Amino acid sequence: MSTITWITARGLFGRRRFLLLLPLPLVLLGLAVLCRSLGVDPGEWGPPVLVGLGLAVVLPVVALIIGTGVLGAEIDDGTVVHILTKPLPRWQIVLPKLAVAAGVTAATVVVPLYVAGVLAASVRLGLALAVAAALGALAYSALFLALSLVTRRPVLLGLVYVLIWEGLLGNFVSGTKVLSIQQYVIALADRLAPTGLLETSVSVPVASVMTALVSVGFTVLAIDRLRSFSVAGETS
Repeated sequence: MSTITWITARGLFGRRRFLLLLPLPLVLLGLAVLCRSLGVDPGEWGPPVLVGLGLAVVLPVVALIIGTGVLGAEIDDGTVVHILTKPLPRWQIVLPKLAVAAGVTAATVVVPLYVAGVLAASVRLGLALAVAAALGALAYSALFLALSLVTRRPVLLGLVYVLIWEGLLGNFVSGTKVLSIQQYVIALADRLAPTGLLETSVSVPVASVMTALVSVGFTVLAIDRLRSFSVAGETS
């Protein structure tokens, strides 16, 4: 498993797509620092920066770029064949790749969210956002990794989920929030550091259970799909 982890990390950092991870977190951090330095009321800039940008855009988009790339890129260029020919159980391939995807996503997003949370309110809020975002990174990564094995257009479907389901429908149809990873993250962060800057109708128990179900469920789906891929020779 350590070999798969190393190969995945090296391949991820060696591709140009990793450069796509940097602008969004820097914009988030820059906006938070700018608003704080100008003395803008946190009640005015906190929700749009922390939630509207940080949790609704930066976290899912970074997870989408990485989650669909740790295995999807190998499927596209055919190098996945070399991995599938190894005498390894499929879970020993999926889990290291999921760990890299979730770890890199969390590392990329947690720091700017922590700093923004501290600037907006307190260290406690910064830590709450960091912890909740790390859990969200795992759930998003599992979802997008599974999508890369289920469809030939995982990025497109991932954007539909993030922009249409979570972004558009989530603002107008309250029932969709129960199936929104973004809302789980907000609920968990607000539970760890109650503040008026974070608002959601999803309860903490629901957020906790659904985060676990999404993470485990899509990981199992990815393992099962990779197993069938090795036999059928295609992912969709």
